[in-house]
Amino acid sequence: MQDPFFRRNEQGATSRLDYWSMDSEYGELQDVLIGPMEHYSWQKGNAMSRRSIRLGREFDKHIAQQQYQEMLDVYQHCGVKTHFLKADENLPYQIYARDSSVLTPWGPMITQMYSPWRRGEWVAVSKFYQENNIPVYEAVTAGAFEGGDFMVLEPGVILCGYTDERTSEAGLKQVRSWVEKEGWEFKSYQFDPYFLHLDVKFAMLSEKLAAVCTQAVEDELLDWLKSRGIDIIDISYRSVLELGVNVVALGNDRVLIPQASTELVGKAKAHGLEVYQPDMSMFTSGGGGVHCMCQPLSRKDA
Repeated sequence: MQDPFFRRNEQGATSRLDYWSMDSEYGELQDVLIGPMEHYSWQKGNAMSRRSIRLGREFDKHIAQQQYQEMLDVYQHCGVKTHFLKADENLPYQIYARDSSVLTPWGPMITQMYSPWRRGEWVAVSKFYQENNIPVYEAVTAGAFEGGDFMVLEPGVILCGYTDERTSEAGLKQVRSWVEKEGWEFKSYQFDPYFLHLDVKFAMLSEKLAAVCTQAVEDELLDWLKSRGIDIIDISYRSVLELGVNVVALGNDRVLIPQASTELVGKAKAHGLEVYQPDMSMFTSGGGGVHCMCQPLSRKDA
């Protein structure tokens, strides 16, 4: 009997959705889900925000609102339709819409948040998909699993990081079983919890081109990427501390990179990419960048 809530076929071979789907991190972005910033504030639950507070930085909501709008203007300019989660005053990190769900080739998947102040985020994202008639593929139940660790690397391949905190081994194994039943390769990579999510130090920029902080990943991952013919733009550890690799591929060799990430901006342009660079310092200082703040809802196939 068909599950009334989720469209995943337990035997695999789940059909692709015509629109609410993607098969890569770099296909042309058509629709994106953005988290609300009404109740955003820095929390001390991650190393990045603790560092900012230690350095004497202060959160300015007025500046944050200006930066948020600047990011939205880039999406509008690039022809990307923006959608928004309904704000909940109890969820200060709801702005990071990347984590509460992920888009798979078979539709969106509801995740399971690790931190207590984020666990309620599943409600708003579930309502969003229901109210917009977007069929949900599945929901993670076995353990913590957050979207910043999940990447549809390229057609046929999913890369997933895990620290056994924000993404647990149990949650990862559950998602792996679903993906492999669909006939896709699932590559997992374990790393230290200090880095929050994989998207802090790795990003696909365009077809066969990735930005990676090679100082912060093991040779295992680098060798695997190279074996797939993926060229690597090496980004310094210093840049990672400012969320400089947390970027969004817009498709058609365009990429959204925080203004402060001057190292990646220069190297991306040298590789022929068109770069959009809003100032996002109020958000990167809190532990999340432009990649964290969005969840793709639709990308054209690569």
